[in-house]
Amino acid sequence: MNLQQIVAQKHQSPGGEMLLVRNTDILSTMVRIPIVVIGLVLVALSAPIQQSFGSSRTLDFTIYPDGSTHVFYELDVDPLKLEIMVELFGEMIENITITDEDGFLLSNEINHNSVVIETFGASHISIDYDTQDLVSKTGKIWAFAIDAPVQYSLLTPKDSVIVEMGNFPLSMQVDNQQSYLTFPPGQTNISYYISTLASAQSVQPIQEDSTASNSLILYIGGIAAVAIVAAIVIIKRQSSRIEPSVTIQKDEQPKPQSLDPEAIFKVKQDLREDDKEIINFISANGGQAYESELRKKFLQPRTTMWRAVKRLERQGIIEIEKKDLQNIVKLKSKLEDA
Repeated sequence: MNLQQIVAQKHQSPGGEMLLVRNTDILSTMVRIPIVVIGLVLVALSAPIQQSFGSSRTLDFTIYPDGSTHVFYELDVDPLKLEIMVELFGEMIENITITDEDGFLLSNEINHNSVVIETFGASHISIDYDTQDLVSKTGKIWAFAIDAPVQYSLLTPKDSVIVEMGNFPLSMQVDNQQSYLTFPPGQTNISYYISTLASAQSVQPIQEDSTASNSLILYIGGIAAVAIVAAIVIIKRQSSRIEPSVTIQKDEQPKPQSLDPEAIFKVKQDLREDDKEIINFISANGGQAYESELRKKFLQPRTTMWRAVKRLERQGIIEIEKKDLQNIVKLKSKLEDA
């Protein structure tokens, strides 16, 4: 009988029973075992390499009029990793804030253009910082350059005019005289300049015929005088008839008036332009505004606007109150209250 044709046969011997197997099965098994072991080793080696890199969710760049750039970076990370290293854009890193998904600050150590973050079990990380390294200026032309590994968005300064782009954007929209662009991954170079034409046009007075203008002013003034006299007569009559209501109104304490923006700017001459715009908006909104309204108005992420609000609070210009799980930002009545 040929040994290769024997599948399994019991052979009686003084020592007991022995199971005979085909030699082809032995050879195939010896070949498969090293392949399986090698595959398991490769999987084990590749797993930590993949987990050491966080997957990017959001990357935003906001260019300020002074040439500084604010970077907002969101990452999904492995909660089992105690530390993660993230490459930053630029080497001069300022005002960096790193938080987890619950808003808690995370410890970090910066080394040139990278940061090592202690995750403490976080699965989502937000990074906010400012840098001066992404924008340069030659004459009146500003140049922004970046090489991003993922898709990102870019918000240009107000009244900026783009003259050259090294990469075509995926989308572009203009809001409040600011360009909001979305770019694919890769190298991008943008040149722009700050235009003063819009502000000059808004300040330029409208020329009218002097005779028609004077007659219109006299006509409006006469109507206003009649209205004022009538209002005074009505107020006197109502005050003489309804005395209790007048007493109640006197007992009520009027709300303190907020600071005038121009008075703030005279005292705080080192304010940033974006902080001045926030102050003007709050003042025009009655002296207070929700933080969510500020983010919607200025197209800023949550952490970026929170840092701006805290910066104004440290300056003694605004105060923050909680109402229905939201932050109300109010202009103070006096700067010396800070």
